[in-house]
Amino acid sequence: MKKRTGGLVYSTEQGRMCPECRNPMDQCTCGAPARPAGDGIVRVSRETKGRKGKGVTLITGIPLDDKELKAFAKVLKGKCGTGGTVKDGVVEIQGDQRDLLVPLLEQKGWTVKRAGG
Repeated sequence: MKKRTGGLVYSTEQGRMCPECRNPMDQCTCGAPARPAGDGIVRVSRETKGRKGKGVTLITGIPLDDKELKAFAKVLKGKCGTGGTVKDGVVEIQGDQRDLLVPLLEQKGWTVKRAGG
């Protein structure tokens, strides 16, 4: 006989529920997506793919968790005077800000490399 693992998926009090640990999705402990450990190098690159020719500066490999990364991205955006976002552990800053960002990241004590062109 097949084991049934179904259960509560949505609650009007809590919202979406995790079917594995039965906690609300924002407090889920079983399926927390862990970012793979990098090689300890923060890479700063420029990319225009999928942005209609508009360039963004990508910063990958920052060894911070999601909340700290969002707060740090806000500081970087403020220093650059531009907008940006955090997607899947990658900080995107609008425009070509590599010259400004590399010294800021090195001040934090990280090994920083300029990647790409």
